[in-house]
Amino acid sequence: GAAADVAASAPPAATSDANANAGATSPGAASAPAAASAPQASAGVKFSVPPSGELEYDTFYNGVRNQPGTIHWTSNAQNYEMVVSVPLPFVGTFVYSSHGRIDAFGLAPDQYIEKRGRRPEDVAIFNRTDKKIVFTRTPASLPLPDGAQDRFSMVMQLASLVRGDPAAYQPGVTRQFFVVDNDSGENWPVETIGDETIRTAQGYLETRHFKRLPRHDGDLRRIDVWLAPSLGWLPARIMQTEPNGTQFELVWRGKLNADNTGSATDSSSDASSTSDANGTDGGGTISPGNPANPMPATNAPAMTPQPVPASPVDSTIPGNLPDKP
Repeated sequence: GAAADVAASAPPAATSDANANAGATSPGAASAPAAASAPQASAGVKFSVPPSGELEYDTFYNGVRNQPGTIHWTSNAQNYEMVVSVPLPFVGTFVYSSHGRIDAFGLAPDQYIEKRGRRPEDVAIFNRTDKKIVFTRTPASLPLPDGAQDRFSMVMQLASLVRGDPAAYQPGVTRQFFVVDNDSGENWPVETIGDETIRTAQGYLETRHFKRLPRHDGDLRRIDVWLAPSLGWLPARIMQTEPNGTQFELVWRGKLNADNTGSATDSSSDASSTSDANGTDGGGTISPGNPANPMPATNAPAMTPQPVPASPVDSTIPGNLPDKP
């Protein structure tokens, strides 16, 4: 498909990045019935959106370091914006941006944009009035389920859920997310693997490891995410492993802005305060909090927990390889 052409022309280091987009299915797969089976969000799940920050990551392709990448993240009680920028040799910078609002289910994207090097950008639009997701690269559209994410908002949605209720994400716990790419959407089962120590340029970090489970038989593409409580549960490491063993990863390098103290205001919405009482969504509340130990988190509906656990994102830089064998 169109996803393959860019990857095919890119050098190996860039190809890996293109891979992150790998979750994409063919345009024909973006049919309504597929989205109709998306897990339904349920009320009562807590979330606490991470405070704003300019984050920097070392990038590695099969263990070889490339130029650092950045994640620009801003959030308040009503809105969020995320811009992931990764420079790739010979190809240019890959930029993935997601912006939207905060609702009772957590992050609610309005628009997701992928810009790979010099290629034109691809856009997915979450039309909440019509309850549809539409794309610029295909005429296909999808129903818009509550709690739906794009590839990169998915990482911060996971961080928000874990911040809101860290004890709920024990090893073996699996949560389902409906994730949208630039031409399709699919369910991602994310499992909590457990607490692990990882090595970064800044030293060792205690993290909680999440892994996307196979989405279908024969799915060998793997995505792992490590969230660090000392960083307010921001992603400390994201790694995508391709079916052929190729690995692309982002590893925490530090914050680019001066405020590294974690004293940022924590915007938590408590949708259940009124919703539990009268069945309607209440307004959000803003409560100051410690990023590492969020206080009032919100009882926001999120995807239904499954008996099994975890998650974040293909987001290790979605790239351009076709996801279907």
